[in-house]
Amino acid sequence: MTATHPEASAALTATELVGRLAGPVFLPGDVGFDAEIAAWNLATVHRPVVAIGATTTADVAAAVRWAAEHGLPVAVQATGHGAVAPATGCVLVTTHRMDEVTVDPATNTVRVGAGVKWARVIEAAAPYGLAPLSGSSSDVGAVSYTLGGGIGLMARRYGYAADHVRSLQIVTADGSIHDVDADHHAALFWAVRGGKGNFGIVTSIEIALMPISTLYAGGIFYPGAVATDVLHAYRTWTSTLPEETTTSVAILRLPPLPEVPEPLRGQTVVHLRFIHSGDADEGARLLAPMRAVAPAVIDYVDKMPFTAVDAIHQDPTDPMPGWERGAMLADLTPEVVDAILAAAGPQVELPLVMVELRHLGGALSRQADVPNAVPGRGAGFSFFVLGPLFPGLEGIVPAVGGAVLDAVTPFITPGTPLNFAGKATPDQLLAAWAPEDRERLLQIKEEYDPANMFRFGQAFVA
Repeated sequence: MTATHPEASAALTATELVGRLAGPVFLPGDVGFDAEIAAWNLATVHRPVVAIGATTTADVAAAVRWAAEHGLPVAVQATGHGAVAPATGCVLVTTHRMDEVTVDPATNTVRVGAGVKWARVIEAAAPYGLAPLSGSSSDVGAVSYTLGGGIGLMARRYGYAADHVRSLQIVTADGSIHDVDADHHAALFWAVRGGKGNFGIVTSIEIALMPISTLYAGGIFYPGAVATDVLHAYRTWTSTLPEETTTSVAILRLPPLPEVPEPLRGQTVVHLRFIHSGDADEGARLLAPMRAVAPAVIDYVDKMPFTAVDAIHQDPTDPMPGWERGAMLADLTPEVVDAILAAAGPQVELPLVMVELRHLGGALSRQADVPNAVPGRGAGFSFFVLGPLFPGLEGIVPAVGGAVLDAVTPFITPGTPLNFAGKATPDQLLAAWAPEDRERLLQIKEEYDPANMFRFGQAFVA
């Protein structure tokens, strides 16, 4: 490799960044480099030319300008939960040090820095009786989750998390800093809320908080043997639920590990998740039909503070290697349920951790007050497949997971939000949008990132 190659040139001159930035600069071989670039999804191993630990928006802008000077693309990572593909030969900007959380109880809003996890937002909002539209795990980065759509715990009542972004700050490909809202750079504001990191690096967002402090929520684990009864009952039951109730159901193949509760350890089970943001007695009445379907292995649905919401889905907290893909379903018909059970029911030996359905509709079907680019508002359910990419499974899990998705292909409707798309091609990602929205997104991309500097992660331009 000669010194005229952009990567070599950058590696030789990256030390000049030290004087431009408040945050640290890491080159391959430096102490701390591997830890800085590590993703939560251990199957994704980044190989950047340089990693920049941004502490401010000015750091991000300087990093982007420096990358442009050296002809290098730019990737960004907060927690690495959504790292579905490696970023190589680039400048990797890490944002986990950008940890601003400022609640304004007078307006029921919070300003969130690019590196903040939902746990911090939940903790900061709780004393005011407020809650964010966070998802199944509070360990996930709030900004990326929100800009990728955000189908949260109260999604049917309040819609996508992206629907409640009031403003954001973004660094675009020329290193400019833009404060963006409905009245300033309106087209970019539309695109980023749903188009995620395709247009620049979002360094902070202002989002609305909801007047929620408690939920009637939790989960029920059923034995895998009753999966057919549970999924078909779920299909009919969801049509009776009000928008205050958001649910999901998953077939889980749990490992024989000590951290898994003994009755579930090493078992295939069906996990119903139930979140009712209204009266607890009403929540219990609504849940009663599913409680009557079959005896539970564990039933832990009860009144809980919002600060305890991680107990609902019980997502893993330790980094792991994984493969994931999702799709949207127009409806959950008997044929769809039968197809899922045939491909992924407990009678099938599969190297998958989870096959999941989420009930959509309600506020998710309505466009935000300030329209955005989140696709999928016509879908009734989402379908999601997750498998572990442990050594020896790297080729098997994607093939098996793909076959499970193939089983529901006749029932898929376009519109999968980026957060659920997994490792997809640019064409597959773009297929989520209607032709007119697709064209608009590409025009905005051309305006703000004509050289396609931001082409990693879930990028819809190759």
